[in-house]
Amino acid sequence: MSSEFCVRGEYIQLDQLLKAAGLVGSGGEAHAAVEAGMVQVDGQVESRKRAKLRPGQQVDFNGESLVLVAEG
Repeated sequence: MSSEFCVRGEYIQLDQLLKAAGLVGSGGEAHAAVEAGMVQVDGQVESRKRAKLRPGQQVDFNGESLVLVAEG
């Protein structure tokens, strides 16, 4: 399933996105998921917990896809 996530400002960090979108329950869960190689950004496994994500990028995690869009 794919959905949109509105980015306020220039970017959002990967760990913050996972938590804000409700894909994980805590920052610790977000860090563990990234460290385990469970998160993909634009089709590539992302290993940086605080990767800066910008509108136009897609994040895939646990069967969910989020497409980042600019606020406005």
